[in-house]
Amino acid sequence: MVARVLIVDDSSFFRHRLNEILEADPRIEVIGTANNGLEAVKRAAELKPDVITMDIEMPVMDGITAVRKIMQATPLPILMFSSLTTEGAKATFEALEAGAVDYLPKKFDDISKDKEEAKRLLCARVRLIAARGLPRPATPAPARSATATPAPSKTAVRRPSAMPTKGNYKIVAIGTSTGGPVALQDVLTKLPATFPLPLILIQHMPATFTPAFAQRLSGLCKIEVREAVNGDELKPGLALLAPGGKQMEVVMRAGRPVISISESKPGQTYKPSVDTSFESVAKAYPGKALAIVLTGMGSDGREGAKALKRGGSKLWSQDEESCVVYGMPAAVAEAGLSDSVLPLADIGTSLARCV
Repeated sequence: MVARVLIVDDSSFFRHRLNEILEADPRIEVIGTANNGLEAVKRAAELKPDVITMDIEMPVMDGITAVRKIMQATPLPILMFSSLTTEGAKATFEALEAGAVDYLPKKFDDISKDKEEAKRLLCARVRLIAARGLPRPATPAPARSATATPAPSKTAVRRPSAMPTKGNYKIVAIGTSTGGPVALQDVLTKLPATFPLPLILIQHMPATFTPAFAQRLSGLCKIEVREAVNGDELKPGLALLAPGGKQMEVVMRAGRPVISISESKPGQTYKPSVDTSFESVAKAYPGKALAIVLTGMGSDGREGAKALKRGGSKLWSQDEESCVVYGMPAAVAEAGLSDSVLPLADIGTSLARCV
């Protein structure tokens, strides 16, 4: 499958640069460009690309408005490009809320310090979004044909039929990546202000995005959400988001669980890493944690889930149909680590009910 892409950006330099990078991949074809949101809406309807790359700040019509109009008229997978500024981060989350499926930093150095690696990651993300298409609603639907969307693995996923049950949990840990901002919002907004447990959130996200993301979630939720800092105490109804570019662990100090923030070790791919945080929770709360793996690319979280399960903790994962990318949840489900596989729409309500 060749991914057909429409590039939307008001900078001719960036359109040209992005075109060169994408066209260098034989599995990607750039079928058109647009220099503002209004033109993007028209070209999306005409060309019906597999993926649209969308800038945010543009003349005539901005990217967020364009996303809303495209999703109303011709729903298509949209990948947002945003500058790493507070305002850019807030706008990106608004675009995701409007229907965009994912985002990447517009500055390639912020994707990876290795420019060639950044290009490979960009092309891989475009191909994956094209293959996946739009996430399905979290309701039963007919199975897709084998040619519609490539499966993440040849291994069949065994889905536990039992619904989640109440447990003697002391903490909730949630890990996610691609599609995570919208998924986390869906889950956390369903929790009551009286939610009795602390939560930690691990979202693969650049450092400049996490403060704005935490602030946005806190404004939408009944519980408090904020970016974690070193030494934070875990409290009921407080969700602590791992800061981008660093690692977050739960450690015991003077008999109390607190947050430890540290620099990533050489060779760590994910910053923050779900595995790192989950493994720390397994040590601090043996048999007393509930971990949840939401939509995301890759397999981060699987090793941490193994540590949690060895200690007797429980794990839920998001189902394939409601994921933007069924990578991380598939990794834990295929390894037989998921106690329950749930559609996104059910996770927040189940969480509120089961603790």
